[in-house]
Amino acid sequence: MQLTRTQVSRSGVRPTRASRRVLVAKAAKTANGPRVAIVGITGAVGQEFLTVLTERNFPYSSMKMLASARSAGKKQEFEGVSYTIEELTENSFNDVDIALFSAGGSISKKLGPIAAKAGAIVVDNSSAFRMTEGVPLVIPEVNPEAMSHIKVGKGGAIIANPNCSTIIALMAVTPLDRVANVKRMCVSTYQAASGAGAAAMEELRQQTRDVLDGKPAQPKIFPQQYAFNLFSHNSGMDVALGYNEEEMKLVKETRKIWNNPGIRITATCVRVPVMRAHAESINLEFEKDISEAQALEALAAFPGVSIINDRQNNRFPTPLDATTKDNVFVGRVRRDISRDDNKGLDLFVCGDQIKKGAALNAVQIAELLL
Repeated sequence: MQLTRTQVSRSGVRPTRASRRVLVAKAAKTANGPRVAIVGITGAVGQEFLTVLTERNFPYSSMKMLASARSAGKKQEFEGVSYTIEELTENSFNDVDIALFSAGGSISKKLGPIAAKAGAIVVDNSSAFRMTEGVPLVIPEVNPEAMSHIKVGKGGAIIANPNCSTIIALMAVTPLDRVANVKRMCVSTYQAASGAGAAAMEELRQQTRDVLDGKPAQPKIFPQQYAFNLFSHNSGMDVALGYNEEEMKLVKETRKIWNNPGIRITATCVRVPVMRAHAESINLEFEKDISEAQALEALAAFPGVSIINDRQNNRFPTPLDATTKDNVFVGRVRRDISRDDNKGLDLFVCGDQIKKGAALNAVQIAELLL
């Protein structure tokens, strides 16, 4: 059995010492904390922000819940307090230090710069600013230095949260790149309903019920049946190139995060009927030799990574292992037998799209601002 510091047992997975964290019962409301706003509070990621803020004991002095006009006036419970959801407007940010945005790209493009001009630091979960020159694109475990010049109290700014599939991939690949320098990366993703939001998750539930009851599936969010099916990712397609937007995000974002415009990347992104947590099959070519043992050692030492790599029992990461978990799970680490050298590896990765792929990464960015 091939295991490292993270062991597989009958009861599950034990995280490495580097990634182990004690959860607390409440976020830390304090007079000295930043003033926080959550933009898009009613969405799946907006709700997950609240969970993560609590789990990580994030300090705040005030909390503002923002959403569209149709949600304004509704109540949102957080830390034993009932907040009234406010309508998101251009005037929402005059008393905000950190704004966690997850309301879609068009809202971010319109209001992100306004919030930054008002003095707020925007941590944006959309694709609106990821490739914008001068806007840091950050995974805290990977490239925190990209945002080291931005702090609460030093003026407004925008920081972009990478795409979920990029975050999950680079959490696993970065420690290996630091050992042997990745030359080429080939990624196939298996992406859950959570990546398309709460409505897509409900569509998967309803279609599953209908199909099991002998009724026809009724596609609404996606153009074809989702239950008991899989299909090319539903993002926009570049017809001439043959790649969709999700695939190109992996290419372009990785180059920016690693500050390596020459890294060669190809991707195939597929939507699968899984409720929550993405999976990715990754093939890597390195500049230097790297053994399976070296790779597992590097992965075990990297914060935010857990290993499930039990060959004897054919036990490797699954989306259910990663669901609601902070860590990204890595396994099936093996030499690429299509090569005659020791410069190729394959691995399988699973990560919670809503958590580390979105809300957790954003809150970790916010922690670096303090």
